[in-house]
Amino acid sequence: MANGGVMQVRRLFSMSTACLTVSIVLLATPATVLAKTFVYVSAATDGKINTFSMDEKTGVLAPLGDVSAGNAVMPMTVSPDRKHLYAVVRSQPYRVVTYAIDPANGGLAEQAVAALPDSMPYVSAEKSGRLLFFSSYGGNKIASLPVGADGLVKDGAKQVILTGRNAHSIVSDKTGKYVFATNLGSDAVLQFVLNPETGMLEPNSPAALETRAGQGPRHIIVAPDNKSVYILTELSGEIIHYRLDPANGTLAQQDAVAILPPGSGLEPGIAPPPPPAFNVPVQPAAPASAAAAAPPRIWAADIGVTPDGRFVYATERSTSSLSIFTVSPETGALSRVGTIETEKQPRGIRIDPTGRFLIVSGEKSDRLSVYSIDQKSGALNNVGRYPVGKGANWVEIVQLP
Repeated sequence: MANGGVMQVRRLFSMSTACLTVSIVLLATPATVLAKTFVYVSAATDGKINTFSMDEKTGVLAPLGDVSAGNAVMPMTVSPDRKHLYAVVRSQPYRVVTYAIDPANGGLAEQAVAALPDSMPYVSAEKSGRLLFFSSYGGNKIASLPVGADGLVKDGAKQVILTGRNAHSIVSDKTGKYVFATNLGSDAVLQFVLNPETGMLEPNSPAALETRAGQGPRHIIVAPDNKSVYILTELSGEIIHYRLDPANGTLAQQDAVAILPPGSGLEPGIAPPPPPAFNVPVQPAAPASAAAAAPPRIWAADIGVTPDGRFVYATERSTSSLSIFTVSPETGALSRVGTIETEKQPRGIRIDPTGRFLIVSGEKSDRLSVYSIDQKSGALNNVGRYPVGKGANWVEIVQLP
């Protein structure tokens, strides 16, 4: 073969090799998969759940519609596998509704309904997804309902436990072994061990911890590293920091910080009195007095922690404010950074799975606020406000592949 022919063959061989190499690289490189983030907000007054998509780069929301759930639909939680949303309806008949989440568009489709033993202001999912935990403020009880292998809740209560006054929240730690519940009116935190074989809650030792009288423990969050537990107190406006003993699942109080700055002008909140016995005669209402209106009182609502555990946030309804805290990586102690004004009477907050955005709902606002989280300081910058249904209170964020 002439030299020119040899050179041509070599060039063709080199081009083929290069093309083959590029093809192999393209095949070996995994395709870029864009996650989809959906936001669900229960609008209690409207009786609907509003659905939004979230732009994962900017935090901007786009409405996707709503589903009718029932008057006073309030607390919600998402299954650990992110396939179902569970919503509690606090009007008669008390019930929990299971919705399937459409992974393509975030749409909700009702799949099951189960009766609840009382009006429940809080719901959370057990770590493995086998149970849902509930608390009843007015009924002074906590309860669990079984979740089927298909993710549906169809049966009634598996367990009901009477508690002190005004049970308000119930969550498990990150291992799923230990469960904690708050009693606002009794100023107590209950401690349980979850029996892995029976699925029943059993009292830990000690079975309860007392908080300071009048604090009113409300909502609970567990730090991502499972070393700290933070409890927001509704009546005193504080966050109590506990250390969690991994060996036995018990809590030990470390410190407490105020969520409001000094000089807020609010009086401590007051827990409702216990109801009278069923056989006590009803007394006629006292005539209205000309006394001055009661002073505004502390009315803390919700608490959240970023997925990396570096920042904690809490809301207060009387001042319509949102407070920011940094977390010590060594001790878990909180340091207050500041407070910003937010939606009127803020009830629910949620932080997205990336830890970059925080969403706030206001019970007396017709808007949601989305904030970007400064990754160095935890400071919040408003991304936008978006129309939402009346009585918006609970927020859930789901990120799907």
